[in-house]
Amino acid sequence: MNEDNARRWQLLAIVVAIGWLVWLLAPVLMPFAVAATLAYLGDPLADRLERLGLGRTLAVSIVFVVLVLLFVGALLLLVPLVSRQVENLIGNLPRYGDWIQNTALPWLQVKLHLDPHVFDTQRLVAAVKEHLGSIGSVAGVVLGKVSRSSIGVVMWLSNLVLIPVVAFYLLRDWDRLVAYIDRQLPRSVEPTVAHLAREADGVLGAFVRGQLLVMLALGLFYGAGLGAVGLSVGPLIGMIAGLLSFVPYLGFISGFAAAIIAVLVQYGDWTHLLLVCAVFVVGQLLEGYVLVPKLVGDKIGLHPVAVMFAVLAGGYLFGFLGVLLALPAASVILVVLRYLMERYRMSDLYTVEGPQDPVIAEVDITVRRDGSVEAEAVTPPKDDDDA
Repeated sequence: MNEDNARRWQLLAIVVAIGWLVWLLAPVLMPFAVAATLAYLGDPLADRLERLGLGRTLAVSIVFVVLVLLFVGALLLLVPLVSRQVENLIGNLPRYGDWIQNTALPWLQVKLHLDPHVFDTQRLVAAVKEHLGSIGSVAGVVLGKVSRSSIGVVMWLSNLVLIPVVAFYLLRDWDRLVAYIDRQLPRSVEPTVAHLAREADGVLGAFVRGQLLVMLALGLFYGAGLGAVGLSVGPLIGMIAGLLSFVPYLGFISGFAAAIIAVLVQYGDWTHLLLVCAVFVVGQLLEGYVLVPKLVGDKIGLHPVAVMFAVLAGGYLFGFLGVLLALPAASVILVVLRYLMERYRMSDLYTVEGPQDPVIAEVDITVRRDGSVEAEAVTPPKDDDDA
């Protein structure tokens, strides 16, 4: 094995070891990932304050206080609103149940030609009573596990306290950490890694900051629009639709379905139904033609199917941490894949043409008017040497 191949195997071993450690430590990395995200979001503002003549610690303290005030203000604004909306939803649950039993289920039975006993509520209640014993045993097991997992609650609270502390220190030392990592890179790959890091930083900046603004704007628009229509739980549905909008069409589909059910239960007329449809149509137009182009741009270039796959794969591999980091990680992977594709197109494997395959004959394809296709092999002409 020559020196070049040995160096490549060493780099591959380092990457695999880092990936294995991340997968192994995923359950405890969540607060650090959230803190790193906050530090990444606050670093540009801290750098700008530092260029104005402030010290790094003072600049970071100002940014940190601003972030804390924004978070506390959001809680003071959202918690009462969400609590009122949840109380309203709970109060309307009997109406939803009555609408499902007396309107939705009979309509489905008629349209789908189902057996009238399929949605028999009495049979469902009897089945639930029959299995109450097993439900009680399962509930006992769950409660016992919860009572034994008090240490888990303590860990959750400690993580909640740990996030702002880690975020402050990461934000203060962000530039030094980046410089330290750059110094530890092998000199043979440092220019390439630095180039990819700058490109990935542009992609992540466009995604993280832009997508958060898109989610906030859509949540406010849907909530205000549904509230203006007169939907009692409209603000709650709008906020949920905005939060889920980081996955393409998920926020729209879930919010639209919930709003349709709510408006049918509350009003049951065509006027309010069409108004709800208009709110979501305008929201989709606003997202596709104004918010995403202006706030996110086309730097990410992730296909909606790729976004859905990234979220599902991240959740399956790393749980909530994977869902949290799925799209930023997919953006960075996209940058690396673009680089590898350019390297492939510049390699001999892509550019050098191979000899003509003598087994493959040219095929003359004829498409007739009736749509049938006829393929006829054409024998290539022989050279003078072969004659």
